[in-house]
Amino acid sequence: MRPQIAWRSLGLLQRQSLRGPGQRAFQTAAKTRIPDFAFAFDIDGVLLRASKPLPGAADSLALLKEQGIPFILLTNGGGKHETARVAEISEKLNVPLDASHIVQSHSPFAELVKGPDEASALENKCVLVAGGDGDGCRRVAEQYGFRNVVTPGDIFMANPSIWPFSKNFSEYYKTFARPLPKPLDPTDPAKGLKIDAIFVFNDPRDWGLDTQVIMDILLSRQGLVGTLSEKNGQTNLPNHGYQQDGQPHLYFSNPDLFWAAAYPLPRIGQGGFREALEGVWAATTGGPSKGIELQKTVIGKPYQRTYEFAELQMLRNRSKVFGSIADQTPLQQVYMVGDNPESDIRGANSYRSPHGSSWKSILVRTGVYPGGEPAYVPTTIADNVQKGVHWALQNSNWSF
Repeated sequence: MRPQIAWRSLGLLQRQSLRGPGQRAFQTAAKTRIPDFAFAFDIDGVLLRASKPLPGAADSLALLKEQGIPFILLTNGGGKHETARVAEISEKLNVPLDASHIVQSHSPFAELVKGPDEASALENKCVLVAGGDGDGCRRVAEQYGFRNVVTPGDIFMANPSIWPFSKNFSEYYKTFARPLPKPLDPTDPAKGLKIDAIFVFNDPRDWGLDTQVIMDILLSRQGLVGTLSEKNGQTNLPNHGYQQDGQPHLYFSNPDLFWAAAYPLPRIGQGGFREALEGVWAATTGGPSKGIELQKTVIGKPYQRTYEFAELQMLRNRSKVFGSIADQTPLQQVYMVGDNPESDIRGANSYRSPHGSSWKSILVRTGVYPGGEPAYVPTTIADNVQKGVHWALQNSNWSF
């Protein structure tokens, strides 16, 4: 049975807090009136672009804090721990925030450390973490509680012949590679490294190496690096025998094909890497034309489970501020402000809240969205986040 993500408390992601005058204003306003609505903001292309604040972003968050209106930052970005990421955003926007304000694409991976039960817990098992700069994502995974984390760079440095085209990156990998917990044994791979789960935490930098290592493991016997399953291609087995021999499950944290960076046109994101990997998988196995799928779990916007995870965090934040009286004014409305119709708008439009809230989508023109008729139609389109927030406040009859 594959481990399933349990959407529980984010307490282990919230050990650090940034407090300031804005927090006191938030609590003071909360004593006077309780809003029945809240906000979820994408970051890149909405609040920041190329790490620089977009017009009206800081003022919008400061206004919501002053008015006692809850919000979270819901991003498909990642690569850093929540405390580090939110500290950077706080500094750039000059708005005090803490880790309870942010849900990144890979935040739900923390729930797999303990797992829904002891058998599926990954805390002490060996996991492969791909993506990000250096071993930044490895360190995030370790902060989540994973104790045995390897990267494709570790595997490459242990045996560079695994992907000969990465030799030009050897100096880069030397800066962070660690010895493998079990050495690769070409004579008897069964005694070597065994991978129990594969996580793509962030956009891979070396697509060739990461693709090769992940493919090797998916085609292996029971996740043993350097083996090849005899079940692969057996038509009498489900999925023609592929991923039917104890191979580790594959997790992607971000489905975005494009994202807004410093370059004026959108750039390929982690979704591009996933599409490339699926293409290699299909060319290797026969793919969908032969009835063979790449079995995987994809989280992040626009998926239902990510929005459930985010809403639970929002409700916890709300209860923390308003206390028991929050139940007297249930959360009715959430405004999702985003720049990407494929993720932000699609996710908000399709989300069905188990808590009874209704989500409205606000598409801004400061990021991925190029103009014209979007693939997924938002509730409204705004020139920037500040105008979007003002529209939402007026829509909720909130005077400010």
